[in-house]
Amino acid sequence: MATITYHVAEHDGGYAYRLNDVWSETFPDHDTALAEAKSAAQRQHIGGNDAEISYQLADGRWQIEHADGGDRPDTDVIDDNGDFR
Repeated sequence: MATITYHVAEHDGGYAYRLNDVWSETFPDHDTALAEAKSAAQRQHIGGNDAEISYQLADGRWQIEHADGGDRPDTDVIDDNGDFR
Protein backbone atom coordinates (compact mmCIF):
# COMPACT_ATOMS: atom_id res chain seq x y z
CA MET A 1 0.00 0.00 0.00
CA ALA A 2 1.26 3.46 -0.86
CA THR A 3 2.02 6.06 1.79
CA ILE A 4 1.58 9.76 1.16
CA THR A 5 3.10 12.38 3.42
CA TYR A 6 1.84 15.88 4.11
CA HIS A 7 4.44 18.40 5.31
CA VAL A 8 3.59 21.48 7.40
CA ALA A 9 5.95 24.46 7.08
CA GLU A 10 6.21 28.23 6.79
CA HIS A 11 4.93 29.40 3.41
CA ASP A 12 4.00 32.76 1.84
CA GLY A 13 4.07 34.72 5.09
CA GLY A 14 2.16 32.14 7.14
CA TYR A 15 1.97 28.36 7.37
CA ALA A 16 0.69 25.75 4.93
CA TYR A 17 0.90 22.07 4.21
CA ARG A 18 2.14 20.44 1.06
CA LEU A 19 1.97 17.10 -0.70
CA ASN A 20 5.05 16.66 -2.87
CA ASP A 21 5.43 20.10 -4.55
CA VAL A 22 1.80 21.24 -4.20
CA TRP A 23 1.00 23.67 -1.39
CA SER A 24 -2.32 24.26 0.32
CA GLU A 25 -3.65 27.73 0.93
CA THR A 26 -1.68 29.73 3.48
CA PHE A 27 -3.00 29.80 7.05
CA PRO A 28 -2.25 32.54 9.59
CA ASP A 29 -0.69 30.23 12.17
CA HIS A 30 1.07 26.92 12.57
CA ASP A 31 -1.64 25.18 14.60
CA THR A 32 -4.31 25.85 11.96
CA ALA A 33 -2.08 24.57 9.16
CA LEU A 34 -1.28 21.44 11.17
CA ALA A 35 -4.97 20.79 11.91
CA GLU A 36 -5.84 21.21 8.22
CA ALA A 37 -3.03 18.84 7.19
CA LYS A 38 -4.33 16.21 9.61
CA SER A 39 -7.85 16.70 8.23
CA ALA A 40 -6.61 16.26 4.64
CA ALA A 41 -4.69 13.12 5.65
CA GLN A 42 -7.79 11.68 7.33
CA ARG A 43 -9.95 12.32 4.25
CA GLN A 44 -7.52 10.22 2.18
CA HIS A 45 -8.84 7.17 4.08
CA ILE A 46 -12.42 7.64 2.85
CA GLY A 47 -13.16 5.00 0.25
CA GLY A 48 -15.29 5.35 -2.80
CA ASN A 49 -16.96 3.09 -5.32
CA ASP A 50 -15.15 0.71 -7.63
CA ALA A 51 -14.92 2.07 -11.17
CA GLU A 52 -13.64 1.23 -14.61
CA ILE A 53 -11.30 3.96 -15.83
CA SER A 54 -10.38 4.43 -19.47
CA TYR A 55 -7.73 6.75 -20.85
CA GLN A 56 -5.84 7.21 -24.09
CA LEU A 57 -2.16 6.30 -24.27
CA ALA A 58 0.44 8.43 -26.08
CA ASP A 59 0.33 6.05 -29.07
CA GLY A 60 -3.44 6.52 -29.46
CA ARG A 61 -4.54 3.18 -27.97
CA TRP A 62 -7.09 3.15 -25.14
CA GLN A 63 -6.28 1.60 -21.77
CA ILE A 64 -8.98 0.33 -19.41
CA GLU A 65 -8.25 -0.31 -15.74
CA HIS A 66 -10.30 -1.31 -12.73
CA ALA A 67 -10.00 1.09 -9.76
CA ASP A 68 -10.79 -0.41 -6.36
CA GLY A 69 -12.71 2.22 -4.38
CA GLY A 70 -11.44 0.75 -1.12
CA ASP A 71 -7.76 0.95 -2.10
CA ARG A 72 -6.71 3.97 -0.03
CA PRO A 73 -3.17 5.08 0.86
CA ASP A 74 -1.62 5.26 4.29
CA THR A 75 -0.91 8.85 5.35
CA ASP A 76 1.60 10.71 7.49
CA VAL A 77 1.80 14.33 8.59
CA ILE A 78 5.26 15.75 9.26
CA ASP A 79 5.84 19.12 10.85
CA ASP A 80 8.91 20.47 9.04
CA ASN A 81 9.60 22.61 12.11
CA GLY A 82 10.81 19.40 13.74
CA ASP A 83 7.76 17.65 15.21
CA PHE A 84 6.53 14.37 13.70
CA ARG A 85 2.77 14.01 14.16
